[in-house]
Amino acid sequence: MTDAAEGTLDRAMRVLSCFGEDEPELGATRLGELTGLSPSTLHRLLARMVELGLLSRVPGRRYVVGQRLFELGELSPLALQLRETALPHMQRLYEATGENVHLAVLDAPSPAEATALFVGRVTGHGSIPTISRMGGRLALHAVGVGKALLALQSDEWIGQYCAAGLERETVHTITEEAALRADVEATRARGYATAREEMTLGNVSIAAALGSVAGLPPAAVGVVAHIDRADERRLAGLVRQAASELTKALRA
Repeated sequence: MTDAAEGTLDRAMRVLSCFGEDEPELGATRLGELTGLSPSTLHRLLARMVELGLLSRVPGRRYVVGQRLFELGELSPLALQLRETALPHMQRLYEATGENVHLAVLDAPSPAEATALFVGRVTGHGSIPTISRMGGRLALHAVGVGKALLALQSDEWIGQYCAAGLERETVHTITEEAALRADVEATRARGYATAREEMTLGNVSIAAALGSVAGLPPAAVGVVAHIDRADERRLAGLVRQAASELTKALRA
């Protein structure tokens, strides 16, 4: 699509989509490479986005995501309704386990593009390091909260997800459709999902899906612990209880 044929909002989203965990700060030259926008178009767009607070300038003639986007993002139901209601429940789960507690939702424009979007996190000094972050995305088939979300989907939906390819994150990641379907069936049968060293070696994730809540996407809560110290039965009971209580609170 040419600059002329593309709307301003589309171009602004192209710019914003360039920022990521690996590149939180970008210069105009790099943004031009990533977006393909002409220098004149990009210059005008960057200036306007800074005026609107969508971008901010930092030393070194670089740009970062602006505070206005943070402000607007906090008005999302994922923040105002889901995360704010979930935080006390997540804190209690952390106090009971001492482990990382994650809250994620299904972000699925289509099954092929579906990911687990992390919208809440509670951790402490004794928690094992994880690669998840607020606002980050991870593959559904490789993390506990993602598998819990997969178990809510129809068999046809899961087939479409698998058809897009199951990326291998570690040597333990499930990458074959038959094996993933079997794992999903096991999740449904026991009421919680597990991911053992499938995203990060040495870690085990145990998660449970929340019940459906009007106005919110499917969500799941889980804990991540070191595999050598994880008591699956105990953690699963605590996670399922947290998911049940949080669902009731959201529906109230």
